[in-house]
Amino acid sequence: MDTLAPDRIDPFRRSFLGIAAAGLAAASFGFAPRAQAATPRASGATTPARGANVAFGPVKQIRAGVLDIGYVDAGPADGAPVLLLHGWPYDIHSYADVVPLLASAGYRVIVPHLRGYGTTRFLSADTPRNGQPAALADDVIQLMDALKIPRAVVAGYDWGGRSADIVAALHPERVKALVAVSGYLIGSQQAAQAPLAPEAELQWWYQFYFATERGRAGYERNRHDFAKLIWKLASPKWAFDDATFDRSAAALQNEDHVDIVIHNYRWRLGLAQGESRYDAIERRLATFPSISVPTITIEGDANGAPHPSPESYAKRFTGKYQHRLLTGGIGHNPPQEAPAAFAQAVMDADRM
Repeated sequence: MDTLAPDRIDPFRRSFLGIAAAGLAAASFGFAPRAQAATPRASGATTPARGANVAFGPVKQIRAGVLDIGYVDAGPADGAPVLLLHGWPYDIHSYADVVPLLASAGYRVIVPHLRGYGTTRFLSADTPRNGQPAALADDVIQLMDALKIPRAVVAGYDWGGRSADIVAALHPERVKALVAVSGYLIGSQQAAQAPLAPEAELQWWYQFYFATERGRAGYERNRHDFAKLIWKLASPKWAFDDATFDRSAAALQNEDHVDIVIHNYRWRLGLAQGESRYDAIERRLATFPSISVPTITIEGDANGAPHPSPESYAKRFTGKYQHRLLTGGIGHNPPQEAPAAFAQAVMDADRM
């Protein structure tokens, strides 16, 4: 195992020149980044509202499995594919500054709205609004099939990081390399029954809130302010502005969003049933399968959301592996808070 200690990783100092050069070519792929001085940063910290003025261009739609998925497709059509997966309660704009860096480096970059977000819709009103991990991960495979992408670098954080982990563990032939924020996030309903220490349980307050009908109604009524609170708690040192938040919050107005979120967290606690067609997959995930593809895991030094320690999951990655700690106040959303470091991790993982 090729494990690098966090204090040996300095992605900004080591690779800034390559990232800066890539950024100069971003306009040729239809992006309009704001003017910004190119100053090397050794920590990964970012200026407030990074990415607020980056235009993604049109969101495309494609039928994939049970969904009509909205996604951004940037970079050369024949470039090596990279799939970037967002979390809750965020959206595709978490990657607004990552995409032009990767696209200008020659990658084809796909960023989909997860089920229940943005322009992604279910094809049938009769399909269960299922938020269980196996279903979300299956959406990734269905999207790759629909786009005729046999193999890709897959990267994500939060819900997207869990889906990336699952795809890499169960379908290693489809994943060239993995970048996973907070590392190994595969779990099971059975494992979730074990009580945690009081301080750890406190971090999951919203999960218990969502277990109640009052919580469901509260999230339905206040999802904008609720999501903003989560952003602040999960990234306490990230000085995002209202324009940055509101741009992503619009994706939460999806008609299926509340159903997906509530089902996801209730399923974790065993309070909601999943679909039987995913039972075999969930049984495999309950064994905590190892991940053999080349992997870089990332953690921010100011992540305020529940997350495991790197030491607890390093053994789950049995192939080439590195862990990177991003310092300087980086929270739960590294691709938006430290986009250059995240983009560099994708490129480095691809070369492992």
